[in-house]
Amino acid sequence: MTSQSQGIQQLLQAEKRAKDKLEEAKKRKGKRLKQAKEEAIAEIDHYRLQREKEFRNKQSNVMGSQGNLSAKIEEQTAETIRSITSSYHKNMESMMKKLLSTICDINPEVHPNFRHAV
Repeated sequence: MTSQSQGIQQLLQAEKRAKDKLEEAKKRKGKRLKQAKEEAIAEIDHYRLQREKEFRNKQSNVMGSQGNLSAKIEEQTAETIRSITSSYHKNMESMMKKLLSTICDINPEVHPNFRHAV
């Protein structure tokens, strides 16, 4: 009976050691998963920052060229306005004379399509 009791004790001790090893392995696995998750988050953050930096560079290049284009358009618009204004001042008086002469100088004439009833 003592040998059976010793055998049972050995089995219980072996089972306890196996259980302890299993718990330790679970803890290591949990730690490793947590570490892998943290590494993945760090890698994702690094990648996101890199892509945002590239996007900002491309955006500044595009927006910079649009800024130059906008300045050119504003300059062309100002030049066109100056040209139209000078043309207006130069031709205003002659156009006013033509308009007034057309309105005020009336030459009564019979319209060519008018048929005189005889």
